[in-house]
Amino acid sequence: MSATPRAQIAVNPIVRWLSRDSHGWLLIGYVILLVAVVWTVLPLYWVMISSLKPDADFYKLQDVLWPSTFTAQHYVDMIFHSGFPINLRNSLVVALATTVVSTIVGSMAGYALVRLRFSGRKLFGRLLIYSYLAPGSILFIPIFGMMVTLHLTNSLFGLGLTYLTFTVPFCTWMMMGYMQTVPVELEEAALVDGATRWTTLWRIVLPLTVPALVVVSVFSFTLSWNEFLYALVLVQNQSVMTAPVGLAFLQAGDIFFWGKIMAAAIIMSVPPMLLYLFGQKWLVSGWTLGSVKG
Repeated sequence: MSATPRAQIAVNPIVRWLSRDSHGWLLIGYVILLVAVVWTVLPLYWVMISSLKPDADFYKLQDVLWPSTFTAQHYVDMIFHSGFPINLRNSLVVALATTVVSTIVGSMAGYALVRLRFSGRKLFGRLLIYSYLAPGSILFIPIFGMMVTLHLTNSLFGLGLTYLTFTVPFCTWMMMGYMQTVPVELEEAALVDGATRWTTLWRIVLPLTVPALVVVSVFSFTLSWNEFLYALVLVQNQSVMTAPVGLAFLQAGDIFFWGKIMAAAIIMSVPPMLLYLFGQKWLVSGWTLGSVKG
């Protein structure tokens, strides 16, 4: 059987239109990409430049995009002369704990929903997705009532439990999609050789799902690190406030200390940025393969 000529392969009309050999369309594409890059980079540039401005320059009309003088005093004040490092520590503790628990629970739950056969399996999988889609602005009232009843307000432990309500469903769904790409024959061969389900999960499935594990870990950490609503509602004690809440309190009445706010925002962006930087080679494959099946 001869190979099908490339000219006879059905091509989507939109793909054919986008791939036309036209310098005009190519130029339009570059312009769109340039606008997208500027749209993405300009806010980051604005925050970084603002964090290096003296306080007096925030009220000047000139030197907006490039200040005439630079100062690192805002960073010094936030790191050495404020309680913001304690807020960063609290965020780090909650985010790391949530990431570890979400990854472990999501992996085991995803494997159970994909490989095991039990009554209500599909319904349980759908309920996980529905719980993830529910907006936090609706759920924070009953969650607050639960935490008050359990005496877990003003507690990093209670805050971490709250974060699990939206990280575990996504992690489970993501692991379900990725584990469906793992050949079941590998697990069957291990079970025939006497391995248990736990051994199969730990020694065969999880090593093959490293990209998905990186994706769910990065997602859990980033979402827990940046979460604001639950942290604001459940925590009133400044000693256990997280960084987003501490950042919101950098004001006195109607006066905003923009230099310190921008410096704190840059400091807060460092851990997620490093996480994405070191895990980027697994993130792409994890997102694409995990979204093929659901």
